Amino acid sequence: MDCYKTHCHWMRRALELAQAAGVAGEVPVGAVIIDPQGQFLAEAENRRERDCDPTAHAEILALRRAGQTLKNWHLNQCTLYVTLEPCPMCAGAIVQARIHLLVYGVDDPKTGTIRTVANIPDSAYSFHRLLVLGGILESACRQQLQSWFAQRR
Repeated sequence: MDCYKTHCHWMRRALELAQAAGVAGEVPVGAVIIDPQGQFLAEAENRRERDCDPTAHAEILALRRAGQTLKNWHLNQCTLYVTLEPCPMCAGAIVQARIHLLVYGVDDPKTGTIRTVANIPDSAYSFHRLLVLGGILESACRQQLQSWFAQRR
């Protein structure tokens, strides 16, 4: 499977997780982590409302699960797929986990801190540099979020 097809494959899974989150009343965001060999490692969806936990973003939960699976918080060489550009909290956790590659679907013009509002990974205070690829299945990710918010307004 070539690189683009691989990215689309895992982003489609993240979209499925995001859909489940949206049905459950959560902002529809899903995340998947694969290991250095390209195999599934962990996944999660937003659970802030259900868990009454402000930190229960899809990325944070997936990072926790991946660390538990590997028995190591260093997620070097792992790839994180997420449908929406991470917020400041998640961007910080991604750097702390030492994720190798972050692949996200759509920019977040309000709180995106990978490339849109701020750039935490490339900032002077970030000790870890990660690769970033945005825009994978961008229109599907955008449509999912826009539809969910339109139903609630």
